[in-house]
Amino acid sequence: MREVKVELGERAYPIRIGAGLLQDGAALSALVTGQHVLIVTDGNVAPHYLAQVQQALAGKTTNAVILPPGEQEKTLARFGDILAALAALGASRDATVVALGGGVVGDLAGFAAACWMRGVRFVQLPTTLLAMVDSSVGGKTAVDLPSGKNLVGAFHQPAAVIADTRTLDTLPLRELRAGLAEVVKYGAIADAEFFAWLEGHAEALIARDPEALAEAIAVSCRQKAGVVARDETEQGERMLLNFGHTFGHAIETEQGYGGLLHGEAIAVGMVLAAKLSTQLGRAPAADADRLAALLVRLGLPIALPPGLGAPALLQRMRLDKKAVSGALRLILWRGLGQADVVRDVPDTEILSLLR
Repeated sequence: MREVKVELGERAYPIRIGAGLLQDGAALSALVTGQHVLIVTDGNVAPHYLAQVQQALAGKTTNAVILPPGEQEKTLARFGDILAALAALGASRDATVVALGGGVVGDLAGFAAACWMRGVRFVQLPTTLLAMVDSSVGGKTAVDLPSGKNLVGAFHQPAAVIADTRTLDTLPLRELRAGLAEVVKYGAIADAEFFAWLEGHAEALIARDPEALAEAIAVSCRQKAGVVARDETEQGERMLLNFGHTFGHAIETEQGYGGLLHGEAIAVGMVLAAKLSTQLGRAPAADADRLAALLVRLGLPIALPPGLGAPALLQRMRLDKKAVSGALRLILWRGLGQADVVRDVPDTEILSLLR
């Protein structure tokens, strides 16, 4: 097992990465300090792992919410369903909400935990690669609105993140590829050596080589844990983790959360951010080409889906959480491993790129 710690003083917590961790009933039970437990999962994950987690928590008063899968379910209505389940459980202030699933489940469960009785304990059991390396770490919780992604939410740190890499065995290949986009992001924004390592292990990662996946997850989590410890509420450095996300979220929203997967949209968004950096004279074209080539090897899209208009995408980008008074702040780069927050990029440059 590998362990990474998110250093947040009294709220510090571990990220444990390894095979078979969901089978360690004693360790899971130790994370639940009160009597009431609500497990939030979805219809894809529940048949594989819900009974296992429920057995680990035998002796507690538990209930489960099984949501339909998909980004389109990350809504205020589903958030309300989880709150209703907490009420039906009689959950008190020492209750624990357990998120068993991918990023949608984690975001919904975490937001409910942040709001129930003004904040209760929360444990992340991510079962997708994307959730393991990104959404389960750092305490960002949210729901989507038709007008934009993650616009309603709260910062609420988990008590622990338990990433059982065996759950990746049942992950559809498309979802695995989508998670690798977020792994590539860490190399792109801060670690050129890790990016080169990914270039050398692309096929092993797609083949689900256990050692390669565990290393990629651990490196990604170490990077994110360090950034979160230094900038928990995204006032500065943490914004760099959104490389490709302003473009990617606009794509997801414009498609009604029913087109590209999140990681796929982020792959396209990273390529757009790299190309814009080159267009603005900030970065070499060769690095943008390397990024695109690696994403293609990982089976990810690198071009805008058809039917998305440039003006509509730009309008979606203006609702990005990094924007200030409607003015965009983009995460661009100076090349591999060197990302920056950039203000005042002319609309004409962005529209030219999107067209």
